[in-house]
Amino acid sequence: MTDLNEAKTKAAAAYNAASDLFDHPANTFWDRFGRNTINRLDLKPGASVLDVCCGSGASALPAAEQVGPTGQVIGIDVAEKLLGLAGAKATSQNLDNVEFRLGDMLDTGFADASFDAVVCVFGIFFVPDIPAAIRELWRVLRPGGKLAITTWGPDFFEPANSVFWNAVRDVKPELYKGFNPWDRISEPSTLSAIFIEAGVPEPLIVAEQGTHPIASSEDWWTTLLGSGYRGTIEQMEPELVEYVRLANHSFISNAQIQEVQANVLYAVAEKF
Repeated sequence: MTDLNEAKTKAAAAYNAASDLFDHPANTFWDRFGRNTINRLDLKPGASVLDVCCGSGASALPAAEQVGPTGQVIGIDVAEKLLGLAGAKATSQNLDNVEFRLGDMLDTGFADASFDAVVCVFGIFFVPDIPAAIRELWRVLRPGGKLAITTWGPDFFEPANSVFWNAVRDVKPELYKGFNPWDRISEPSTLSAIFIEAGVPEPLIVAEQGTHPIASSEDWWTTLLGSGYRGTIEQMEPELVEYVRLANHSFISNAQIQEVQANVLYAVAEKF
């Protein structure tokens, strides 16, 4: 239980901190992949949707558009500040069929078979026990409904990702991550296996090769600050952060990096 609480606390801290730059123009990948996920579901007007790890609404808001005024979308997340951003965007877009609340993907609190679609974009890998999370999302899905899980594919944000972590290792080795949490499910075979382990039918998985543009070294640093990397950055003293920032700046500038890899896996399982 300690591992679960620790993972939840770390994720909440990282993304609450990242909320100040989460929706910065340098971080368009949230909206891009959130909308792409929803577009794969063929949502009908009047449908009910649960979006878990909803962030600032990148998938919940497109879902609300598609299900229309007779539909309903509920977004849950552990980061209260991201939920505030999502709510403000819903208001500005006149979407009153969506609500955002604090929630836990391992214990959503909803009754069995409550939703026509359940979505989790870039979030399922934050818990140590991924099959348990999938089982919970499957439980609240109605027969005939679809569970959509989107995760990062191989070589996430490379080549710059490795530069960041190597710089962290130089100054604060205890924070260095030899692997990312999504590495467990970054291939279609490993993602499919974890669905099956959860007792869910094998999903349809689409592996999409892609990139994310890096307009400047400043934009790369903004991407780091407006994402999960922020959790690591927040644990370093200012002079160590500056070392890491300069290492990343030098690499992006000297290597003339204009994009990083942003490969994605879309998995959709239908409940019969």
